[in-house]
Amino acid sequence: MFAVMLLCSEPASAEPGIDWKIVESGDAAPIHNAVRNYARKYRPTSIMVVQGDLVVATSGDITRKVNVRSVRKSLLSALFGIAVSRNQINIENTLEQLGVDDSAPSLTREEKQATVRELLMARSGVYHPAAYETGEQKSTRPPRGAHPPGTFWYYNNWDFNALGAIYAKATGSNAFESFEKAIAHPIGMQDFTAHDGMFVGDRSSLYPAYVFSMSARDLARFGLLFLKKGEWNGAPVIPSQWVIDSTNAYSETDRRDRKYGYLWWVLNAGAWGRDAILASGYGGQQIAILPEKRLVVVQVVELDQYQKGIHTADFLDLVRQVVIFAH
Repeated sequence: MFAVMLLCSEPASAEPGIDWKIVESGDAAPIHNAVRNYARKYRPTSIMVVQGDLVVATSGDITRKVNVRSVRKSLLSALFGIAVSRNQINIENTLEQLGVDDSAPSLTREEKQATVRELLMARSGVYHPAAYETGEQKSTRPPRGAHPPGTFWYYNNWDFNALGAIYAKATGSNAFESFEKAIAHPIGMQDFTAHDGMFVGDRSSLYPAYVFSMSARDLARFGLLFLKKGEWNGAPVIPSQWVIDSTNAYSETDRRDRKYGYLWWVLNAGAWGRDAILASGYGGQQIAILPEKRLVVVQVVELDQYQKGIHTADFLDLVRQVVIFAH
């Protein structure tokens, strides 16, 4: 299935209701060609382009729920913002203060001085094996004790998984239940329920990964929520200050033109405009949010023996083309 709609020069400012508003056109040649050619070449499960509250382009089945891989981390970051505003979590607390340890070889005294903030920034200095790591993460993980907490950025599944456990202990609710209640329901997600989440663990660590399966149209609502600085129909869902803080660039990374915030990638402002951010998962799971153009661009990819994934660089090439034609 493939559909294309025309970008609107005066996009609406309200949020979508029960269903997305669609702007159709008989001939929107530039964006039509860009999305069509990309979809034919890479065959993602679905793409969705939103400007303001209007759907301006889609490809594939935007209702199909897919394992969104590391996009899960940005979803958790939003939940942390809510918990912090409710005084359930203090991100200056250390792992030692929270009683966080792991299986043998357990955390050292120095590692336990890492704060929740440093885990959010992927700067914990804890290089314990972690569940759900990619081969690249395993091969590039520094040796234990290589860097004190706060001094070195490393894309660390231990940090991300431990944050899920810290969140659950502090709030009494796991990430999936909280996301459905605090975010999915208030912003009208059409597909996600807590049953679409699952924990994936192994013997390497006490902390499992929290895996979300979501549709492109639900991810687009999440992206629009951040585009709106955490508000939906005038009501705060995520504290606006957390949206600002979590998408600030705290660390240089090993990815070209990308820095890191609190579980968010921060795109280069010179190339993408002010406050542009990216949630990105293995194999092509993406939410690009470009405030200067009021754009949200989403892609999901169902990985299987036939579809090996789509590189982030290729997705961002499509986003560049969309930006050019977004008035």
